[in-house]
Amino acid sequence: MRRRSLLSTALTTVVVAAAMVVPAAGAAPVTTLAAPDIDVAAVKQHLTQLNTIATQNGGNRRSTSAGYRASVAYVKDKLTAAGYTVTEQPCTSGCTSGAGPNVIAEWPGGNANNVYMFGAHLDSVSAGPGINDNGSGSASILETALTLARVNPTMLNKVRFGWWTDEEQGLNGSKFYVNQLPATERAKIKAYYNFDMVASTNGGYFINNITTAQSAPMKAYWDSLGLQPEENREGAGRSDDYYFGQAGIPSSGYATGASADKTAAQVAKWGGTAGDFDPCYHRACDTTANISDTHLNRSADGIAYTLWDRAVGSNPGPDFSVGVSPTSGSVAAGSSVQATVSTQTTSGSAQSVQLSASGLPSGATASFNPSSVTTGSSSTLTISTTTSTPSGTYPVTITATGSVTHTATYNLTVTGGPGGGCTGTNPNDVAIPDNSPTAVTSSIVISGCAGNASSTSKVEVHIKHTYRGDLVVSLLAPDGSSYSLSNRSGGSADNIDQTFTINLSTEVANGTWKLSVRDAAAVDVGTIDTWTLTLN
Repeated sequence: MRRRSLLSTALTTVVVAAAMVVPAAGAAPVTTLAAPDIDVAAVKQHLTQLNTIATQNGGNRRSTSAGYRASVAYVKDKLTAAGYTVTEQPCTSGCTSGAGPNVIAEWPGGNANNVYMFGAHLDSVSAGPGINDNGSGSASILETALTLARVNPTMLNKVRFGWWTDEEQGLNGSKFYVNQLPATERAKIKAYYNFDMVASTNGGYFINNITTAQSAPMKAYWDSLGLQPEENREGAGRSDDYYFGQAGIPSSGYATGASADKTAAQVAKWGGTAGDFDPCYHRACDTTANISDTHLNRSADGIAYTLWDRAVGSNPGPDFSVGVSPTSGSVAAGSSVQATVSTQTTSGSAQSVQLSASGLPSGATASFNPSSVTTGSSSTLTISTTTSTPSGTYPVTITATGSVTHTATYNLTVTGGPGGGCTGTNPNDVAIPDNSPTAVTSSIVISGCAGNASSTSKVEVHIKHTYRGDLVVSLLAPDGSSYSLSNRSGGSADNIDQTFTINLSTEVANGTWKLSVRDAAAVDVGTIDTWTLTLN
C-alpha cells in the first residue's frame, strides 16, 4: 500500500462518489454457488518464492529492481502454464524510470462485454521484501487464478487479473493501465476488485466501498464467517482501486490493515492487541514471518467466492486436489521410504479416487494404503527399493484418478545402489535476476561415488528464460573449478534444454557441485527449473 499523500485530502469525496455507483449491467446477484476452497498452503508457497526472490536480489522487490522483474517472471510462468493469455504491459508513461511491467492475465470463455477484474500490486518498497505489502494480495489472486484453471468451470462472464507495477511510487502502474484503455474497453469492466495487504498479523477485516453492489459477495462471504467487516477508510485512495474508481469503474476489495491503530472496540471484535494492524508495514521485517495464516485464508477464500459469484455460469462439477507430504525423501538401496498422500474435495461432492505412481527407478515399487480414498482422506505411500535400484534422484509422479485426474510429484533420492551415488538432480526452482553482476547457483551433493568423475560426465540443464543469449552458465566443481557450459550462446531463442558432456576426470566425484547462472544483459528474467549431474 502506498503511503499517505495529497490523495488523502480527497478521501471523503472518493468514498461518497464510490458509494453512489449504480450496479453495472450484467452484474450477477449474490448466490449460493459453490466456490472452491483456496489452499492457504499453496498461497504461502507463492509468498515463500517471492521472499526468496527478494533475498536473492538485494532484499526487496521494488518496481525498478531485478527482484520485481523476477517476481513478474514467476507470476507469468505460473499463469502461462495454467492456460492463461498473459501480457507484460510496459508502463511507458507516468511510472518511475526503469519500472518493470504490469502483468495482465485473462481466462478464456465468458461474455467479453462483462469483465470482472481482480488485481494487486506486485512491487514492494525498498526497505524490505514486501510479503504482506503486497505479496499477500498478489499470491492470493495468483492461487485463485490457478484454482480457476484447475477447476475449469463454465464461464458466464470474463475474468481478468492484474499485477501492478510501481504502486509504492504513486499508484503508477494501475493508473497507466486504466488511462490507456479506450472508453469502450473501460465500459466492459463491470467491477474491479483490489487486494492490498490481506494477511496483517494484528489484522482486521475491511472492505472497500462496503455498502455498494459490487461489494455484496465480498461482504456476504465474510459475514458468513461472523467477521463483522468494516469500511476500509485507512486504504481509501491509497491503492490501485483509486484510478479505476476515478474512471467510473465500480470497485471493491479486501484489506486487513496497515499502519493505523486497532481500536479497543476492534480488539474486542476481532482479537489481537491495540496498536498497528501490521507492525512491519514498509519495514525490513515484512517477510514470510509477517503473515497471519487466518487472515490470508479468509481473504483468499472470499476472493474465490466473489469470482465464482460474479463470473461462473453454473456449479462446477465434482473436483478435488491431491498433494504429497513430504515432497521428497531419501532411501538407501534395499530399504523403503514413506510419505502421506492427501486429497481434498474442491467442488461438488466427495468422490472415490484411485492412486498410482509412475517414474520409479529400476527395482523400485510403490504401494498405497489404502489404494483408493474418498476425497478429504489420505493414504500412506510406501516406496520400496532393492539393492539393484540405481542411485540417483527421481521425480515420482503420484496420480489420483476420479471424475478427473490430478497429479503430485515426490522426489525420491536413492543412495548406495549401483552407480555409487554418482548422479543427482536438483528440481527446485531458482530465480535468475535480470542483468546481475553476480550469478545464482543450484547445488547437488554427491556422496558414495568412488574415485574421480568420468571423462564423459553429463550435465542436463533446464532453464526457463525468454532470451537465452543473455545467460552465462557454468558447472562449479567441489574444489571451485569452473567448467563453461554456455556463454551467451543461442541468441534470442527461449530457454536452455540441453545435455552437456564434459571431461571431469581430474575432479573428485564426492562433494557439492553447483550450477552457476548469470544474466549478463537487461530486460529478460528467468528461472533454473531443474538440472541433473551424472558423473559415472
